[in-house]
Amino acid sequence: MALGTLSKRRKKILSAHEIYESTSLVCDPIQRVVAYFADALAARVFSRSPFYGPMDKVCVDQGQEFLAFMEFYRTLPLYQFTHFTANQEIIEAFEEEEAINKGHIHVVDFDVAYGFQWPSLIQSLSDMATTSRTIFLTLTGCFGNEEELMITKDRLESFANGCPNLSFKFEGILRGSSPISIHVEANSTLVVNFPFHLQTLRSSQEIKNTLATVYSMNPSLVVLVEKEGNQRRSFLPKFMELLYFYTATFDSLNEFLPSESIKRLNIEKNHLAKEIKLEIAQGHIEEAFEHEKSWKETMKLFGFEGKKMSSRSLSQAKLLLKIKSPCTMIGVGANCGFEVFEKDEGHEIALTWRDRELISVSCWRCTSQ
Repeated sequence: MALGTLSKRRKKILSAHEIYESTSLVCDPIQRVVAYFADALAARVFSRSPFYGPMDKVCVDQGQEFLAFMEFYRTLPLYQFTHFTANQEIIEAFEEEEAINKGHIHVVDFDVAYGFQWPSLIQSLSDMATTSRTIFLTLTGCFGNEEELMITKDRLESFANGCPNLSFKFEGILRGSSPISIHVEANSTLVVNFPFHLQTLRSSQEIKNTLATVYSMNPSLVVLVEKEGNQRRSFLPKFMELLYFYTATFDSLNEFLPSESIKRLNIEKNHLAKEIKLEIAQGHIEEAFEHEKSWKETMKLFGFEGKKMSSRSLSQAKLLLKIKSPCTMIGVGANCGFEVFEKDEGHEIALTWRDRELISVSCWRCTSQ
């Protein structure tokens, strides 16, 4: 090994040592974020963490990972905000086409994530249906593994069985399997759901193929959920945006759960730490494809146009924050940091924590419509 390379490697090791020595998993949110980012960087550079053995093994158990995700979902409004906002837009797209869809709606979800989004949509459609007017919902979901697919399928089908006047059909697809072939009922309202999915694609060709395929399906609605810091940018700007995002996330979590909370530690180690590692690891992906463009610009490039968000979606999001606010729970009127607001002239609804944007939802249609 060349002396220069060896010297650089030693400097990296020393820097990592210094970071680890100054951080803790039970101190303030900033120190906890730094600890997990240091571990993710060490894993990126050395393929494993040479210092935090236990941290390097987070989320190897799918049961622990699921429990951590469920606790995070229940504790903070981030995912609930995206799910309820998206579902409201989906319901309104279905209502707009009732004269032609004959009660049929087909949703294609590119990242089901345990299926937590869909019980509320199933319930809402069931409430709209009557004994003389059955609603037919088909959900096609993409999964990373067979076990997650089967568990989610059983959970959603079991829930739908208790919803009257609703016919529910579930189709699971494993990512990386044979080319996706989706049959859509004639005149059915077709919705494509992109919850953080585009940001995970590893090459410009994957993005082109995905958006071209979706455009060819001519959906009635495309829902795009973006996490702040997930634009296709070079590693350093992306790293800084991710650091800001997770610092705000950890800070908000600290308002709901104290630093010594076992539940908080479980959420951070078995869910957030995994997300951090995955996103830091993606720093080596191909970055030549319009990497300085926003996802909104990319959508327009592939023939989609933005749709104004519903006023009911905004009202619902504000109501959610009132229910989930830690200050509301202790009888204080303020929202304690979380806020929702419209941006891009009403084409997007964003969730912020103390003025730091975390997640946004926007809706799109094909320009041919």
